[in-house]
Amino acid sequence: MKWEKLTPKQQHEVERQMDVIRRGVVEIVPEDELKAKVVNSVATGKPLKVKLGLDPSAPDIHIGHTVVLHKLRQFQQLGHEVQLIIGDFTGRIGDPTGKSETRKQLSEEDVKRNAETYQKQIFKLLDPSRTTVYYNSEWLGPMNFADVVTLSAKVTVARMLERDDFTKRYQSGQPISIHEFFYPLMQGFDSVALESDVELGGTDQKFNLLMGRTLQKEYGKATQAAIMTPIIEGLDGVQKMSKSLGNYIGIDEEPNQIYGKSMSIPDELMVKYYELATDMSNEELESLRAGIAGGTVHPRDSKMQLARTFVRMYHGEEAAAQAEQHFVTVFQQRALPEDIEQIVLAASELEDGRIRIVKLLTTLGLQPSGSEAKRSVQQGAVRINENKIDDPGADVAIADGDVIQVGKRKFAKIIIQ
Repeated sequence: MKWEKLTPKQQHEVERQMDVIRRGVVEIVPEDELKAKVVNSVATGKPLKVKLGLDPSAPDIHIGHTVVLHKLRQFQQLGHEVQLIIGDFTGRIGDPTGKSETRKQLSEEDVKRNAETYQKQIFKLLDPSRTTVYYNSEWLGPMNFADVVTLSAKVTVARMLERDDFTKRYQSGQPISIHEFFYPLMQGFDSVALESDVELGGTDQKFNLLMGRTLQKEYGKATQAAIMTPIIEGLDGVQKMSKSLGNYIGIDEEPNQIYGKSMSIPDELMVKYYELATDMSNEELESLRAGIAGGTVHPRDSKMQLARTFVRMYHGEEAAAQAEQHFVTVFQQRALPEDIEQIVLAASELEDGRIRIVKLLTTLGLQPSGSEAKRSVQQGAVRINENKIDDPGADVAIADGDVIQVGKRKFAKIIIQ
């Protein structure tokens, strides 16, 4: 269907959909093909098939992971269908993207366990009625060696070495296992098997996404458009959000933790978080951006709204209201300092989430000795989230994000790792 044959109403709908799709996107390859697909979808009423592949190599989803999930949700709200591929087969290899060495292969049990957790968390965002979940072992598992040879003949070694990570490892003499070359081939073949119209992924997935286009063409299929979404910085404002770096907000964390962590998002990244990781409309986003730039919206107020939004999205409106009230009570009404030092507490120090108060004070370095810690408690100078601890033998429950105070000037926000 050509643009000229659409009615004015249909043309308006195409432009509306493209505006939504472009939001927060780094690159669309190629955009004219994607627009042609949207034109045909609007004209025929046939939804696009939008693919996302996930290798279940880690069981927990954080806000950084949700950037691409929000884009999928937007496609669903526009009337399109999501193809969610759990890479139970590719997951046994592991995506070599950005890796300086061969990744450890996951066991079938690890893949199954992680996949179940992923699905549970993903449907906090996606509409199950517009999502079909596939396991790529369905079509990759039955392939015989002749099929594998045919697939591998579609791409040259030179093309594989165009990948930056492969090139660096090759030039530095680090090993590259042959099976790693098969990862982008298998991910690309997923698009062949499902005849996907669009595939989404982060900017670090560009090579893999374009491989889908290459293989679809080689197998005589219509080629998919590839959409690259940005990588979001974590709470440190510098590095990619990552659980291993401790700069993350997990969507399955407790409401108070999500709210408290959100309040530590750097001001300069706040609008980016709204744009990429919330359900705020384009119109609301532009109004917020203008309000902050013009000084009519206070950054702290908009950050509290962001924190509440995150809690609402993953725990509901009631939990969001309670988390905000907790934050106001603990951090604002008691006039605690905003720049509280974060101190890491090893999870191994806790037993069922609890620790003796004297041990906590000395472990965190808030008191130099057990006797000093005991004396502080006895004098009523120790509080956890504004709750006074007056028993030196107390066994206290500690959660990530809790604030401990010793005297009038010592404060620490606990980060459990």
